[in-house]
Amino acid sequence: MKFLLSALLILVVAGIGLLIIGCPGKRPKTIGLMNKSLYPCPESPNCVSSMTDSKSHFIPALSYKTDKQKAYEVLVNLLSVYPGAAIISQTDDYLYVEFKSRLFRFVDDVEFYFPEGSSLIHVRSASRLGYSDMNVNRKRLENIRRQFEDALNASS
Repeated sequence: MKFLLSALLILVVAGIGLLIIGCPGKRPKTIGLMNKSLYPCPESPNCVSSMTDSKSHFIPALSYKTDKQKAYEVLVNLLSVYPGAAIISQTDDYLYVEFKSRLFRFVDDVEFYFPEGSSLIHVRSASRLGYSDMNVNRKRLENIRRQFEDALNASS
């Protein structure tokens, strides 16, 4: 009985510690563009990308029917108020955003790439830690897609 109480106390203390410091993990080296392409997803199921041949990791790119600058501004505005999002870096054709979960503050790395001469925004979203993400990355990007399309339609 004493062992069970000790083990429970350790778990509670560890859980409180995780809530306080979070689980950010280290920023991966596979962020950014490589030969005008986003890095491939790892084999783990906690990543989705529009630039992959893997059916389990594939997610369609965002698309737009306006000019690139307008689409870029709409996406930046959306991400700047999106819960848990922090824009880390941006160029004229690329955005890198970190998303932190509310409870344990897990960090997901999300990228948006606007290739020249295209009306697509390629996306990649990957969890830093763990193996499975219970489709959090896919669901987040689909939510961003809906909000992006709504914002574009509202500004037309």
